[in-house]
Amino acid sequence: MRMIFVNLPVKDLNATKAFFSSLGFSYNPQFSDEKAACMIVEENISVMLLQHDYFRTFINGDIADPAKGVEVLNALSCDSREAVDDMVAKALAGGGKAWKPAADHGWMYAWSFQDIDGHVWELMYADPSSVPS
Repeated sequence: MRMIFVNLPVKDLNATKAFFSSLGFSYNPQFSDEKAACMIVEENISVMLLQHDYFRTFINGDIADPAKGVEVLNALSCDSREAVDDMVAKALAGGGKAWKPAADHGWMYAWSFQDIDGHVWELMYADPSSVPS
């Protein structure tokens, strides 16, 4: 079984956990402590939210500043257009910032926001029966 762990630096772990909890995410306590939180996206997909000092122990060089450039696009699929809208609305209400406006491509709908640390999250819904061939 293959798994993916996306690692993101965060300034305030408790505030970041509260932000993502308000979006409906939960955490795996087995891989969480005062320096890190393992946010569960799906069974085999987790996002490790790491305090800056702890994140530095895993990298060479500097932590990218999302205010100066985009270091990664975190794209998540949703079950419906309404689920996309709902999660973006919760993110904005919880302190996130609008990033790009909603885009309706007919067969795919997407909308994005920046979390409270400036990381970009793109949410999308694609109707499998409408995907162009």
